[in-house]
Amino acid sequence: MELKPTKPLSGFIELLPAQQRCFDECARRMQEVLRNSGYSRLDLPAIERAEVLSDKDNWDEIETQMFLFQKGDTKMGLRYDGTVGLSRFVAGHLNDLTFPFYTYQFARNYRGERPQRGRYREFWQMDIDILGVQSLSVNYDAEIVATLARMYQSVSDIVGKVKIKIGNRRFWNAMFDYLGLDEKQSREAFVLIDKRDKISDFVDGLIEVVGEKNANEIESVFTNGYRSMLNKNDNLDSAINELDEFMKLLESMGVKNAEIDVSIMRGHSYYTGIVFEFFSVDYPELPAVGGGGRYENLASKFSKTKIIGVGASVGVSRLLVALMEMGKIDLAPFEKPVTAVVLVMGNENVPYALKVLGALRDAKMPSLAYLDTEKKFKNQIEYADKIGAKYSVIIGEDEVKKQVVAVKNMATGQQQVLSLAEAVKIME
Repeated sequence: MELKPTKPLSGFIELLPAQQRCFDECARRMQEVLRNSGYSRLDLPAIERAEVLSDKDNWDEIETQMFLFQKGDTKMGLRYDGTVGLSRFVAGHLNDLTFPFYTYQFARNYRGERPQRGRYREFWQMDIDILGVQSLSVNYDAEIVATLARMYQSVSDIVGKVKIKIGNRRFWNAMFDYLGLDEKQSREAFVLIDKRDKISDFVDGLIEVVGEKNANEIESVFTNGYRSMLNKNDNLDSAINELDEFMKLLESMGVKNAEIDVSIMRGHSYYTGIVFEFFSVDYPELPAVGGGGRYENLASKFSKTKIIGVGASVGVSRLLVALMEMGKIDLAPFEKPVTAVVLVMGNENVPYALKVLGALRDAKMPSLAYLDTEKKFKNQIEYADKIGAKYSVIIGEDEVKKQVVAVKNMATGQQQVLSLAEAVKIME
């Protein structure tokens, strides 16, 4: 019989146990920050109607970006991020929620894009959002950024430091209006600015889209700074002042690793104001490891009530798995999760051994048992050594008779016979 493949599909992630423990620990720390900050977790369906996931009617166009399928007459797709499903949820539960609504999701998402380092077809993402009805102060944008900063700080000993870059879509909307660009020119200029650091012919591309005079005006923002556009018109002044005030808010919240970079645009068209991205300081070769911004119109297709939100996504898989693949994460602290392994000499001693195992677990001690009792002691102690157990708790005929345990320190080789209570105490 021909053996089937053992590798997962391209772009789908499988982690070894130590890698998974590292991943889980980082996720735990990040969620602890969110819970301490008052965010409530939502666990929304992984499958949505296709019309919920996209406004596009062209099935062929969107199926290249999403995992789509059909049951009967219903077209469906796997979620590609948390924002669309959240908007549907909030619109459907307006009378059940209290606003501003602080919430987060930690879930697998799916995209049909070409796999590459840091980009996967199935990936874990943490989405953090604050939503309001009719209005939502820009102060909440600062709250989201500060919360993300604390989340990344909680795992900095594992993944290194990050820096935050802040942009403003309102600034560019005001700039393009000031320059008299039409909708098509503005849209193409947005794309070029978003890719500015990745293309060598940025100015040439701008000239082709908006003309030489306007291209030079846009380039001057990067050479002279965004504040060089002060006193051009009221909308530009308002957007510039919003950026300045936003940075003051972040400073007051203890965020010291943020800077303004007006080339930060974010890819999604639904962002309407402040936008931001997080980048690895220690591993600059990685793409952005998180980001988000303000959106004011996304929920309009679900509700006539105006729902405004500011949200962010943390690319948990993008950051952690990419660093693991690069060999940049020290997995040593996650290689030895077991404190004690119970070794049983003879099947007749299993009942007492399981009683001992239960006591260790009741004491919140990570422990397991080797229950192949026909195996020699050498095989059993080798198993304890291979899994990195700190102690072996050996149960034989004498231990059962005397209701004690033999505890071996795997690092020193020292072995002593103790009561169960004494054993728990020395292994804590």
